[in-house]
Amino acid sequence: MDYRRITELPPYVFTIIDTLKVEARREGRDVIDLGFGNPDLASPDVAVDKLAEAVANPRNHRYSSSRGIPRLREAVADLYQRRFGVTLDPDTQVIQTIGAKEGFAHLMWVLLQSGDAALVPSPSYPIHRYSPLFAGADVREMPFTTDGDFIGALREGWEYSWPKPRVIVLSFPHNPTTACVDLGFMAEVVAFARDRDVLLVHDFAYADLGFDGYRPPSILEVPGASEVAVELYSMTKSFSMAGWRVAFMVGHAPTVVALAKLKSYLDYGTFQPIQIAATVTLNEAPDYPMEACAVYQSRRDALCSGLQRIGWEFEPPRGTMFAWAPIPEPYRGMGSVEFASHLVREADVAVSPGVGFGPGGEGFVRFALIENEQRIAQAVRNLRGCLDRLA
Repeated sequence: MDYRRITELPPYVFTIIDTLKVEARREGRDVIDLGFGNPDLASPDVAVDKLAEAVANPRNHRYSSSRGIPRLREAVADLYQRRFGVTLDPDTQVIQTIGAKEGFAHLMWVLLQSGDAALVPSPSYPIHRYSPLFAGADVREMPFTTDGDFIGALREGWEYSWPKPRVIVLSFPHNPTTACVDLGFMAEVVAFARDRDVLLVHDFAYADLGFDGYRPPSILEVPGASEVAVELYSMTKSFSMAGWRVAFMVGHAPTVVALAKLKSYLDYGTFQPIQIAATVTLNEAPDYPMEACAVYQSRRDALCSGLQRIGWEFEPPRGTMFAWAPIPEPYRGMGSVEFASHLVREADVAVSPGVGFGPGGEGFVRFALIENEQRIAQAVRNLRGCLDRLA
């Protein structure tokens, strides 16, 4: 049997590290997992309390709406007005998705088919590369580094692609590289898209995780951006609601309406009590993202200062819940999978190998800031004993 859309998928390299981690824990070893970006912070109390109240009402157990209940969409529009000064029509420019991954994947079904192409950064979050392929389209990769000329890579990727891409995928602050941009950069990209009649898809997963005074811009802050762009905003990191699966796509109205049409055939939306709880959370806990951001910044400081002390130096990230670290020179020949495997075996520390984010990620590993400062300090001590060539 040929399973069509998954036949050409490469092995998921993250499972190699996960398997080593599981085996080590079965042996009784205390593995500090800084690999999988699974937020550990508790969801806001108001979300939990409202969920318990709403789930007790049998009327909320019925089918909901795939677009999201009206008050939830209004709450998202209010958030964008408060946070970014962006005005959205909750009826035509906001749709709730079952997490950002679901929204992104089904959006690619709406926008792309066989014979089309999407322009995607390399390295990138895996769903950004594979969703266009699931839709039958080709992927054109733009080499992307934290200190490189991304606009230049974008222009070159466009000029040398055939067919010309219909979609350009962006995500800032960027996973995995943690690269951050300003509003001027967003304005350049919007102008580029307008001149070439291409749609921008901005995955804004780390909208509220900017450090040292940096405020990540929404692409929709650029005047006229809603004519050429959609943006995915998630409650996963901003509100520590990963398992709740609540995200939104906002912006370009025809695209929002098109996704709503597709989703009307596929699902009935997120469980309604979750939508109700999310609505109340957006309205009544607007400061929670700042509290979460402060926690991640403290963890970033603990990790980066600790690694610096043992001789593993790199620029601390200004955003996201990750650190993107070049493999230290004495170990670079191992490659990212073997190096990450080495850290599990010898230091009881799990990280993500960079190549798992595409060929452009080779030579790096990604740390997820999902343990407290004490556990991070222990991880650094373990690494110091393992990476003897840094001494």
